[in-house]
Amino acid sequence: MLMSTTSRMNPTDADEGTPVSVKIRERLRAARRRFHANDNIADFIEPGELEQLLDEVETKMQAVLGSLVIDTENDHNTGQTARRVAKMYLNEVFRGRYVQSPAVTEFPNAEHLNELMIVGPITVRSACSHHLCPVIGQIWIGVLPNEHTNVIGLSKYARLAEWVMGRPQIQEEAVVQLADLIQKKTQPDGLAIVMEASHFCMGWRGVKDVDSKMINSVMRGSFLKDANLRREFLSLLPRKG
Repeated sequence: MLMSTTSRMNPTDADEGTPVSVKIRERLRAARRRFHANDNIADFIEPGELEQLLDEVETKMQAVLGSLVIDTENDHNTGQTARRVAKMYLNEVFRGRYVQSPAVTEFPNAEHLNELMIVGPITVRSACSHHLCPVIGQIWIGVLPNEHTNVIGLSKYARLAEWVMGRPQIQEEAVVQLADLIQKKTQPDGLAIVMEASHFCMGWRGVKDVDSKMINSVMRGSFLKDANLRREFLSLLPRKG
């Protein structure tokens, strides 16, 4: 009795026609892992697949341009737009979804530092999850270390912030994600983060208000319990205007 063509196929051959996005999604679902817009999924992307994903996004972006009735074949300005947009999303704007956390060297608090330290302003760039419009602003991080706190370099705070913000985000959730990450890596007595950002979805569409900004904060540990420490941190932040 002859075997069917399907049963004789190598599993690898059967996978050849499957879009790489589907393969990644299936791994995530098998592991019962969330893959919301602001989640990092680097653990589920195999070597070489990011390049394949770029090609897939380019193809689908080309279809979007076609549905917008843009003649990319004859318009010299948009001939490479689909590729540019795909590279922008995967390699730049949403890079924090697809790559591992930046390496952060941690040192013991040998001098038993226990005074308030503030890092900032750190310029951050993200995109809102609702319209994929830019969110650009600044972050200030306050840390109250203890003798057991891991000390990390100042530039590492900026790299961690860039990694978290490099995904489609909602500002309120982004600040909490960053606080969780820094808390886990440094274990301080207190952690405070303030973010101020402009949301281009307000200036570009909707009410078209170009001057409004959103400010929000997260307070952990000593900053939450000690009103004097919280006031000291907030008073040391530079005021604009």
